[in-house]
Amino acid sequence: MSANRVVGLISGTSMDGIDVAVAELNPDTAGEVQLRPLGCTELPYPPRLRERLLAALPPQPCDARELCVLDTEVGRAFAQAARQGIAEFGPADLVASLGQTLYHWVDAGRARGTFQLGQPAWIAEATGLPVVADLRARDVAAGGHGAPLAGVLDALWLADRPGPGVALNIGGIANITVVGGPEPLAYDTGPGNALLDAAAAEVTGGAANSDVGGELAARGQVHDELLANLLADPYYAAAAPKSTGKEHFNADYLRRAVHDLRISGPDLLATLTRLTATTVATACRENGARQVIASGGGVRNPVLMDALRRELGAIELRTSDELGLPAHGKEAYLAALLGWLTWHGLPGNVPGTTGADPRPLGSITPGTGPLHLPEPAAPVRRLRITDHPTTNSQEGECGPSISS
Repeated sequence: MSANRVVGLISGTSMDGIDVAVAELNPDTAGEVQLRPLGCTELPYPPRLRERLLAALPPQPCDARELCVLDTEVGRAFAQAARQGIAEFGPADLVASLGQTLYHWVDAGRARGTFQLGQPAWIAEATGLPVVADLRARDVAAGGHGAPLAGVLDALWLADRPGPGVALNIGGIANITVVGGPEPLAYDTGPGNALLDAAAAEVTGGAANSDVGGELAARGQVHDELLANLLADPYYAAAAPKSTGKEHFNADYLRRAVHDLRISGPDLLATLTRLTATTVATACRENGARQVIASGGGVRNPVLMDALRRELGAIELRTSDELGLPAHGKEAYLAALLGWLTWHGLPGNVPGTTGADPRPLGSITPGTGPLHLPEPAAPVRRLRITDHPTTNSQEGECGPSISS
């Protein structure tokens, strides 16, 4: 089999913008795939589009017209990100898009459905390339949670490392993959940045959408009563596999938790920082982790990372940059890997992660030419990251930012 260059696209639950990465994936006959990161960056959403996306989140109403408009505008934004990613990092053979999750339907601990914005047709028209999309929906249809899908990358990437180890992603929602046991285990631990972002917007009157550097939290003290109330949420005690999102951990959730407490803005941010660190560290300890490898937007928050180190204690905390995978672009590289697996007829999930039976995930939208799929590939047993570009690991960036 020959190597393929794949563009990976995703916008996470923080809805800041679109992460785009270009990767070269090259399989060998021994079941190893080499992933060479060619570059990654973020295309910010236009401010008005981001405002409308946030306004469409539950429990706020959103009618069919608004959904149509948002789906179209997000699709066009993803198409622009794909085109500019190709211009920045080189040509590609296909595009894989995880889209923009707007709603994740979980009922009685089971995922019933999931809805992502960003029709792949816009990407196919803009690039001329085939597009793999709707990856989460197929996992849910196969009995899984549709999230976190990072389990397949983490299980293959960390397969040969001594365990148990945990791959951690801190986005709007934090998730872990536990490797080194009988089989991988992956699930959402709870809020990563979601409540922090909601609190920052509330405290600043909308002047700040996040507390990325942790400056507000650093000025505050943890409010013990609020922290105890938040930790009593039944989600944390639920068994894996499990998933959650902003339909649960949102601004209204935060207002209900705080409603009769007198708490300053910095103290609120400090408490929510501790909440994320505590729930992540508890999950890591419960799974016997010896090492945690972190990625996602949360690694750029030094106050959060310091809190996490304290909560983890003797458990080593590293970032994925140190192992060759840019922390800020990991989920876009995940999208690229998932697209490559589907393109070659291979499952995009593994037992023990989402709860689904292994399946090739998603649907394929043809490009401007005839669709020619390769012969199904042999099963993949490990993933090796090679020749990654120089990154600024302190800031978590993996390339110059593309302006909208």
